[in-house]
Amino acid sequence: MAALHPCDRVGVDFVDSAPHRFANSVDLAITPEQLFEVFADAEAWPRWASVIRHVEWTSPLPPRAGSTRAVSMLAGLEGAEEFLVWDPPRQMAFRFNEASERSIRAFAERYDIVPTPGGCRLTWTLALDVGGIGRHFMPLSGLVSNAAFRHFLKRLRGYTDERFG
Repeated sequence: MAALHPCDRVGVDFVDSAPHRFANSVDLAITPEQLFEVFADAEAWPRWASVIRHVEWTSPLPPRAGSTRAVSMLAGLEGAEEFLVWDPPRQMAFRFNEASERSIRAFAERYDIVPTPGGCRLTWTLALDVGGIGRHFMPLSGLVSNAAFRHFLKRLRGYTDERFG
């Protein structure tokens, strides 16, 4: 595992106030409870969020607020996450407590779920604050990242369609 550096221990409100925010939604043909089943499954994350290589829960299951996990991503990025909210079937949120990339000052994600007649609507908001040279690249890298996040949600739809078909 790469050396990890501390990140700001932000609260869930950071998702609404971060310097860089990306919010995207997708309609899923599954129940909110089934979506939380996917969220709890460490092996599911790399199947739809292809930037993720490995997820491991580092605290006892089932997940809850305060649960922790380690995530490994492309380009060697690793993070130690802590769940701020685990509220099935409505909301989940986590932050990085530590990251392998020093430029990540703060990072958090929130997943808001609303039931729909055909299943549920997921709104995924990713928020971050970067320092160093990384902040100069955010306008361009943010556009590319947001396109990737939309693609991941399409993959999530395909994954959940296949898993719960």
